[in-house]
Amino acid sequence: MSYKIIGDSCMDITAEMRRDPHFQIIPLTLQVDDVQVIDDETFDQKRFLELVRNSPNCPKTACPSPETFKQAYQCEEEDVFVITLSSPLSGSYNSAMVGKKMYEEEFGPKHIAVIDSWSASPGEMRLAMMIQEYCEAGMAFEEIVEKIEAFKTEKMRTYFVLESLDALKKNGRLTGLSAFIATALNIKPVMSAEKGVIIKLDQARGINKALIKMCAAAVERADHPEERIPVIAHCNNRERAELVKEELLRLVDFRDVLITETAGVATVYASDGGIILAI
Repeated sequence: MSYKIIGDSCMDITAEMRRDPHFQIIPLTLQVDDVQVIDDETFDQKRFLELVRNSPNCPKTACPSPETFKQAYQCEEEDVFVITLSSPLSGSYNSAMVGKKMYEEEFGPKHIAVIDSWSASPGEMRLAMMIQEYCEAGMAFEEIVEKIEAFKTEKMRTYFVLESLDALKKNGRLTGLSAFIATALNIKPVMSAEKGVIIKLDQARGINKALIKMCAAAVERADHPEERIPVIAHCNNRERAELVKEELLRLVDFRDVLITETAGVATVYASDGGIILAI
């Protein structure tokens, strides 16, 4: 079976996965004031975070064009799986769908599945891992799509705890009052996503306590957690990611727990020190 797994650049796969020719990342564009940054292998996280710290404005993101997706579909692989950032947060999914229509109008039908992750960063990676596992097992295209959609809808959950809520506040994801209170009192909300929409689950004073609560909530809400492979993405703080991994393994004997780093898009929203968990 020949297959390609395409993700927008919020699919924060590991360095090993990036070297695998089955994967392709299509970059978004980031902008801080008048500086544009392409979210590809040249992305310099430390420089980007410095730009953000020195700017009074919130960084912006621009999704890839439909033409860029269309070109990616012009590959020799028979089965193409596309995983995008949650559609309520980005136009990446719509762009990928338009690109599919453009491809089919020019070249005819092909197995192209565009999957709205309803998640981001480690959630996209988690779906990519499952797709590869199913492809390597020789599962049919239609069955893979059905299983991924069911897992995404019924089982996978994404959680996060951020050092700063500024990016979410400036992007309209939180009310100004909520963000101000949390910052002033050092209260760190434990956040999740329901069908791609951000919700608050809990809170704690201090980020480490919030991370512990996040782990407990994730384990409590996961059916058969011992069969899962949680993925943790961190923004410039490996130590915190290791703390979350240790706590998860203390609670449940998972199949594995993987850690990855945020690239540009997730760095915009997670900000310096943020942790995102998909399980």
